[in-house]
Amino acid sequence: MRCLKCRADACIEIRRHNAAYCEAHFVRFFLDQVERAIREERMFDRDEPVLVAVSGGKDSLALWDALLDLGYRATGLYIGLGIAGYSAPSQEKTERFAKERGAPLIVVDLADEYGLGMDEVARRTLRAPCSACGLSKRYVFNRVAREHGFRVVATGHNLDDEAATLFGNVLRWQTGYLARQAPVLPESEDGLVKKVKPLYRLAERETAAYAVLRGIDYIVDECPNAQGAKSLLYKEALNRLEEASPGTKQSFLFGFLDRGRPIFEAARERVAFRQCVRCGQPTTTEVCAFCRLRDEVQQRPPRRGRGRRAGRRAVAPTSAAASAE
Repeated sequence: MRCLKCRADACIEIRRHNAAYCEAHFVRFFLDQVERAIREERMFDRDEPVLVAVSGGKDSLALWDALLDLGYRATGLYIGLGIAGYSAPSQEKTERFAKERGAPLIVVDLADEYGLGMDEVARRTLRAPCSACGLSKRYVFNRVAREHGFRVVATGHNLDDEAATLFGNVLRWQTGYLARQAPVLPESEDGLVKKVKPLYRLAERETAAYAVLRGIDYIVDECPNAQGAKSLLYKEALNRLEEASPGTKQSFLFGFLDRGRPIFEAARERVAFRQCVRCGQPTTTEVCAFCRLRDEVQQRPPRRGRGRRAGRRAVAPTSAAASAE
């Protein structure tokens, strides 16, 4: 294979674009796709502080790296989920990345600050770990963003993630979720910050290639709680379709965003938000789902030897110019 741009040996082929790139031009392609997503979807301005949700995996670290390289004011947010054998190495890789890039990082430990480590939640409740994890992360994203003055939270969802989510929602005709699936969920007057997905134009293998070429040390293992998740089955099915017909995922997702989502969004029933009486965060009920989860966990005896409460801390950037606040 030859690079589409310079005719040198290519390091990666992108079949849906009928293209291949050498290392330098692939990195440029990746950054251009991120910039295009930000610009076309009006995600945020050049000087606007952005809070990037980072997990230690390839997608979120690749996104953070790209935003920093493009000159955006990107601060990382790492949430310690309390998953044995997984959370500690994930946090270590995230903190090492922040230190090497001189980038600001906010760390929140769910177990220490809220008593909601995911292993503990799984032992004390009947909830599926992924459900409780997603609920907790969404809550912390919004709360930390508001407390630190960010109006935008960026996540590392890529093309594969979005196509698999869409596939699952269509199979079950989850019309409410279909109405909200988009690269941008706007800020609301009720206290919800804007959420954006700058990697939605890029496939998972492309974020992995970018991470390798940029020397990003990321955690390779999947979260142990993800084993058996339906999303992995949906990705496998879409991968088989993509192999037979390159561009299937992109056509499926982009076609929905252009022609399908507006129909669901227009028909969506508007829900009024209020402040949770416990924590003050936006909710549709008197007590938000996160606070109800905490109640559910606290109904059982606390785990012995929880340890010192570290709570929330900020890892200082090595360069003052890197601060996004």
